[in-house]
Amino acid sequence: MATRASTSPGHPAERRGAGRLGTIACGVLLSAGHLVATYLILLAYMVEPGTTETAAHSGVAAGLGMGVTAVTGILTLLFVKAGWLRRWWFTMPALIAIATVLRLTVLAPAG
Repeated sequence: MATRASTSPGHPAERRGAGRLGTIACGVLLSAGHLVATYLILLAYMVEPGTTETAAHSGVAAGLGMGVTAVTGILTLLFVKAGWLRRWWFTMPALIAIATVLRLTVLAPAG
């Protein structure tokens, strides 16, 4: 009986493999989202001040970056609650959100 219980579908050794696959998939998905958000924020910071059009483009890029960051933040919350990722994964969306808010408020280009 002991050997039969160890090979059941709910055995921790089998769930561990599925957990690792879920962790890898979640990590790749969130890393791709963070990469896109970081690129958009970088575009917002690269805009040279001058005209109102460049200021608007900076705002659009920062707004899109904030939207992607919000989605990755919600996905991070979901994945951490599911137990696939650890809580330190919240740091990246938080840092990107802080950079975005700074660009949209204090560091906004004049125009």
